Amino acid sequence: MLPLRALMIVATASAVRVVVVGGGASGYFAAISAARSGGAGVVLLEGTRKPLKKVLASGGGRCNVMHDPALPVPDFVERYPRGSRELRGPYTKVFGPEDAKAWFEAEGVALKTEADGRVFPVTDDARTVADALTRAAEAAGVDVRAGDAVTAIDALGDGGFAVSAGGETLACDAVVLATGSSPSGYELAASLGHEPKRPYPSLFSFRVPRSPLDGLAGLSLADAALDLAAAGKKKHRKSPQRGPLLVTHRGVSGPAALKLSAFLARELKDAGYRGELRLDALPSSSPGAVRDAVLSYRRTNPKKAARTRGPFPEIPRRLWARYCDHAAFPDDANWADVSEKKADALAAALKALPLAFDGKDTNKDEFVTAGGVCLKEIDMRTFESKKVPGLHVTGELLDVDGVTGGFNFMNCWCSGYAAGASAAARASGA
Repeated sequence: MLPLRALMIVATASAVRVVVVGGGASGYFAAISAARSGGAGVVLLEGTRKPLKKVLASGGGRCNVMHDPALPVPDFVERYPRGSRELRGPYTKVFGPEDAKAWFEAEGVALKTEADGRVFPVTDDARTVADALTRAAEAAGVDVRAGDAVTAIDALGDGGFAVSAGGETLACDAVVLATGSSPSGYELAASLGHEPKRPYPSLFSFRVPRSPLDGLAGLSLADAALDLAAAGKKKHRKSPQRGPLLVTHRGVSGPAALKLSAFLARELKDAGYRGELRLDALPSSSPGAVRDAVLSYRRTNPKKAARTRGPFPEIPRRLWARYCDHAAFPDDANWADVSEKKADALAAALKALPLAFDGKDTNKDEFVTAGGVCLKEIDMRTFESKKVPGLHVTGELLDVDGVTGGFNFMNCWCSGYAAGASAAARASGA
């Protein structure tokens, strides 16, 4: 017998054909795709009064729309710690990076690709992207209802759904769950027969108390590699991670740290976000080459101050002095005063400086999670549930997450587009 709320339907299936739950990036994209594919009858329900909140916060308020579409898809999907294999097909055959770029430009959003591959609106204003999504939804006839939190979804015997929200129950032919990492989305997915993995943080910076980096906030390395010191001889598959590194007031951040946190999200969670990192400040040079360079410089520059001069100009002077401290160089020493043993200690630290970490911080105002609905339960061509026909799952509610650089939004655009089109096709009987 159907629950009482499923019997108290105040909107008929002919009036509402597709309901999208969640007013974020993938939700808006799904609603627009559904409306453009199947005509009228698309309702988007957002539980808060502020849709597209993450879009507006992304990229420090600039909105990192996606990553450079010139990157080949096989390389593009390698930026996903979870979902890389499964996204290759959708990005190639359904809605890929080139399609996303063309979509936004067609909506009047001029885009630019920066040197690191991140793609932003030319305006450098996230509002440009949010406004384009809002206009597109309005033009397509999407009924956006902000402040209407969904409390229940029931699968009906005739293949449709009853969605309870805002004091009423909507009957529809298809549902798109686009709730991100909201606990309510996990509960709704579970109520419909899925077993989503509870979310846990990905893409975060590390708190590093009492380290050689203390007092160096704002200092950066243009190229570094960061690794997690493994227990015993175990080696993690996706470490080290390489890229720019930023020293913060609390520890370390920047692409190298963020990528490491993403690829080792589960291991770090299991470790209670405590352990030891190893920082390689010269990832392009082997340990032997670094040692040879240090010893050669020591031999040819005996009268130069060791704490202020060295063979690696890419290392900022203040950081170089800390490495010398770590290697126990004598105070105010010239290179002639540095023993070979201490020079070896310096070379070793340059390749593997130990940094004990204790805790994590979110990346600015962004918060990305691992976990969600298992991809084995989803048809990746349409993002339709294999367990509940007519139910589609998109964006961060899927067990997909990418590294920094626009990859998470690309998952939203692709999954939203495919789910919306599929939901509309189902509603129209196609």
